[in-house]
Amino acid sequence: MARKLDLAEKAVVELTAKQATAELARLAAEIAHHDALYHGDDTPEITDADYDALRRRNDAIEARFPDLVRADSPTRRVGAAPSAGFAKVKHAVPMLSLSNVFSDEEAADFLARIRRFLGLKEAQSVEVLAEAKIDGLSCSLLYLDGKLERAATRGDGVTGEDITANVRTLDDVPQKLKGKGWPARMELRGEVFMRRDDFLELNRQQEAKEAKVFANPRNAAAGSLRQLDAGITASRSLRFLGYAWGELSEPLGATMMEARERMASWGLPVNEPAALCDGLESLLATYRAILEQRPSLPHDIDGVVYKVNRLDWQERLGFVSRAPRWATAHKFPAEQAETVLKEITIQVGRTGALTPVANLEPITVGGVVVSRATLHNEDEIARKDIRVGDRVVIQRAGDVIPQVVEVKNRKGKKRGPAYVFPERCPVCDSLATREEGEVVRRCTGGLICPAQAVERLKHFVSRGAFDIEGMGSKHIVAFWQDGLVKSPADIFRLHDHEAEIAEREGWGALSAKNLMAAIEERRTIGLDRLIYALGIRQIGEATARLLARHYGSLAGWREAMLACAAERQANPSEMKKPELVGPQFADLCNIDGVGFSVADDLVFFFAEPHNLEVLADLEALLQIEEVAAPSASDSPVAGKTVVFTGTLTEMTRHEAKARAETLGAKVAGSVSKKTDYVVVGADAGSKARKAEELGVATLSEAEWLSLIGGQD
Repeated sequence: MARKLDLAEKAVVELTAKQATAELARLAAEIAHHDALYHGDDTPEITDADYDALRRRNDAIEARFPDLVRADSPTRRVGAAPSAGFAKVKHAVPMLSLSNVFSDEEAADFLARIRRFLGLKEAQSVEVLAEAKIDGLSCSLLYLDGKLERAATRGDGVTGEDITANVRTLDDVPQKLKGKGWPARMELRGEVFMRRDDFLELNRQQEAKEAKVFANPRNAAAGSLRQLDAGITASRSLRFLGYAWGELSEPLGATMMEARERMASWGLPVNEPAALCDGLESLLATYRAILEQRPSLPHDIDGVVYKVNRLDWQERLGFVSRAPRWATAHKFPAEQAETVLKEITIQVGRTGALTPVANLEPITVGGVVVSRATLHNEDEIARKDIRVGDRVVIQRAGDVIPQVVEVKNRKGKKRGPAYVFPERCPVCDSLATREEGEVVRRCTGGLICPAQAVERLKHFVSRGAFDIEGMGSKHIVAFWQDGLVKSPADIFRLHDHEAEIAEREGWGALSAKNLMAAIEERRTIGLDRLIYALGIRQIGEATARLLARHYGSLAGWREAMLACAAERQANPSEMKKPELVGPQFADLCNIDGVGFSVADDLVFFFAEPHNLEVLADLEALLQIEEVAAPSASDSPVAGKTVVFTGTLTEMTRHEAKARAETLGAKVAGSVSKKTDYVVVGADAGSKARKAEELGVATLSEAEWLSLIGGQD
C-alpha cells in the first residue's frame, strides 16, 4: 500500500484551503525559528539553500491562496535588528532585501509578474539590468555636498548600525566624490566584501596568533567591518562595490544604467560583471555567462540580481513587505558533498518544538568545514529513512550548516536501526505531542520545561525584542540556573543583585554596572517590541507591529485580546467564520493577513492566567510607548481602513493596495463596520453588497483616484 504523503510533502497544487492554512502556519513558525537562530543567536541550523526551499514553498502557497497570507508571513520580514554595540541609524528610505528565484521558469515568472502588474502588452520591451550578486555585507554611504558624512549597515532594513569610522578605512570608498553634478544629499548603497586571497591571508594570520579563524569570506568581511575598534577594520583588506541608492535630493537619471554610469564617474566602484538585457533569453544568457565566470572572479558571488531598468517603472512597482517588486536574485545551484551521520540529537525551542539535528563527520563543502545539519522533524527523517551511521549527501549554499539531501550507502552495507523520535521531552521528560496538521512535535511542559523557559528568556532579550546589550544567551542560562531570573520581569529587578553579579566569574564591577545601565535603558519600550518579546506563537516582528498599530496602546490591545478570548471560549468549535465567534475576534482576523490560526494563538496566550501575570508584572516595571499608525503627509486616507473589490482599470489591484499603504491607509481583506472605504471596480461581488448592508462608504475607482489625487 502506498505511503500517505505528509502535508509538508504534498504538492502545492494539491493542497486544500484548510491544508494550505496549516502549511502556512507551519512554515511561518519554522522560518521564524531559523530567523531567530541566524539573526538573534548567530547559531544557524540550516543552509541558505534549505532556508530558501522553505521560503519558496511558502511563497508558492501564498500565490495560490492570496487570501490566506498571514500577518506574520516571512514575506513581511527583512534582515536582523541592529547590534547594541553601535549607534543606531534610521534609514530615510528602508534598505530591504531581495526575493529569490532558483530556475529559468521562476525567472520567466518574475518578468511575467512585472508585465501583469504594469499592465504591459507581451510585445512591449522590458529592459532589465543583470548584476553579479556579491556575497558580502550591505552598506549605505551618505554624501552631503560630495563628502562622506555617514556609513551604516542595513540592520533590520529600517534601523542600521553607524559604522562611519570603520568605512572611512576602506580605500574603495571615496571620502569626497570626483567630478560634479552629484545631488547635494545622496545615500549610495552597495556591498562590503573580502576577496578570496585576502580571506586566506587573514586566516593564516589568525592561525599564527591562535585567534579565531573565519568560516568564509562573507563572515570575515562582516566580522571585520563590525569591529568597535576601527583600527582592526583598517588592518583587514575590505572592498566595496556600489549598486543602488536610497535618499536623494534629486534623481540620478531615468534608468538604472544611467545612474550606474554616473556613480562610476564620481569615483564609486560599481558592481561587476553586469549587463543590460532585453527579454528572457538575453537575461538567462547573462545568468549563465556570469555563472561560468564565477570560479575566476576574485570574490564570492552567489547569484545574479535582476533589476527593472526604467526608474519610473520601479516607482510604480513599489515594494512588498520585505523586498522590491522590481528586482529579484537568481541564485546559483547549491554545492554538495558526502559524509557520515554520527549522531542525531534533539534541541528544544522556546515554543517547545523538538528539532532533530544531524551531527556529521566534519567535511569541507565549498571551502567551509561543516559538522551539523537540521533534520527538520520526524517526518523528514522517516521520509528520507535517515539513520545513524548512514553516508549522506549534504548540500550547502553560502552557509556553514548544510542540508541533508539523501542517504547514499554502499550496497550490502549493514545499516543501523531506524531512528525512533522521542515521545517525551529530552529536557524535562514531559509528553511531546503533535497537533493535527502540524509536523512539529512539541513538549507539553510549558514553563516547567527548563529549555522552554530559558529559550523564552533568550527571545525576550534578543535584538528584535528588548535588545539588552550585555545580556547574551550564556548569561541568561547562568542567571536562570542560579535563580536570579525566572521570568522576564526579573531582568528589571537585577539591580538588586548588582554586587553579586560583579563578583561572578568573568564579570567585575564595570561589566555589572554597564549591564544595569543597559537594562535601565530598556525600561521604556515600544508596544510592538513588547508584543514580539512575549514570544507568542506565530507572532513575529511584522505581526507585532501590525497589532501595535491596530490597537494603539497596551491597554487597548490587552482589552481587545481578553474580549477575543471570551468570545472564543463561548464559541470553541467555530473554525471558519470569524464573525460567528464575535465582533472583537472578527476585527482581529480582519487585520490584513491575520487569520484564525494567528488569532487563536493570541487567544490561547491571553487565556492562560500565568501569561497575564507576566504581562501585569512587566507593565508595573516598564514604560510602554504607544505605536502611532503610519501616515503620509497631507494624505486624506492616512489611518483609514480600505477594501478593494472588483476589477480596476487604471491600475492593477496589487498596485492600488501598495499605493494605499504608502499613503498610510490600512488595507483589509474583508468588509466590516470598521471599514472606512470600499473601492468598487467592475464586476464587484459580495464585498460591495456587504458594504451596502453595513452602510460603509463605497467609492468608484475614479472617486478613489480623485480622493487621493496628487498623492504618491
